[in-house]
Amino acid sequence: MSDRATTPASPAGPASPAGPAATPDLHADCANCFALCCVALPFAKSSDFAVNKAAGTPCKNLQQDFRCGIHTQLRSKGFQGCTTFDCFGAGQQVSQVTFGGRDWRTHPGTAGRMFDVFPVMRQLHELLFYLTEALARPAARPVHRALRQVLDETSGWAAADAEALAGLDVGALRQRINTLLLETSELVRAKAPARRKNHRGADLMGARLAGADLRGANLRGAYLIAADLSRADLRLADLIGADFRDTDLRGADLRDALFLTQAQLNAARGDARTQIPDGLTRPAHWS
Repeated sequence: MSDRATTPASPAGPASPAGPAATPDLHADCANCFALCCVALPFAKSSDFAVNKAAGTPCKNLQQDFRCGIHTQLRSKGFQGCTTFDCFGAGQQVSQVTFGGRDWRTHPGTAGRMFDVFPVMRQLHELLFYLTEALARPAARPVHRALRQVLDETSGWAAADAEALAGLDVGALRQRINTLLLETSELVRAKAPARRKNHRGADLMGARLAGADLRGANLRGAYLIAADLSRADLRLADLIGADFRDTDLRGADLRDALFLTQAQLNAARGDARTQIPDGLTRPAHWS
């Protein structure tokens, strides 16, 4: 995410007749999704995926009932990337709300538009996740009113029809929201008792930060791939966009970390001693 908005504001999203649209569920419900992440998105053969797959093409492991044929073996079969992905509930929103339960197999005419809309919805739901967290932070009270307004707008877009979503400039909306998230970050991190380190966008790949005091640190967009953050104190640290692939979080304290997502936890390595914020789940592959 960029620091400042540089493009014109998007028009307000559609709202329900009774007022702003309700914030949709922000947790993935694969049982009510038509496996959109397994079809709509592309992936390249790498350490995360065993094969190449083009956007709009079903994964070779996808079954007719929209279930994964190797779900319990994804990591051992070379599909680690699938275990770290999180749609923030966008999959079921597109499947059951935007397209009213019409799946792309039974209604092939919906496929193209559905696959185009899914990445847009995924971004909207990610933004809703961040906005919801920001509103839960008492320290961010000075910007709560503005946060609520843009939360309602974003919820309205999430409830819009496929045609409206396809025309949304989600990048411009994201930039406007990011300005408020930056303000939230400054207000929240100001409460940290330690010196607030600035590692925004830093290359910390493989860094040895075991036991480091990173309370209130700015780690926005930092590259922490394979870094050693075991036993580190990350309370009140801004972690938005930080790359936690193979990061060692064993024994780390992530309670009250700012803007930490399930996908980031899924990409990292942790253990029973790792302390995580309420609302997130300890990944099954952690020791």
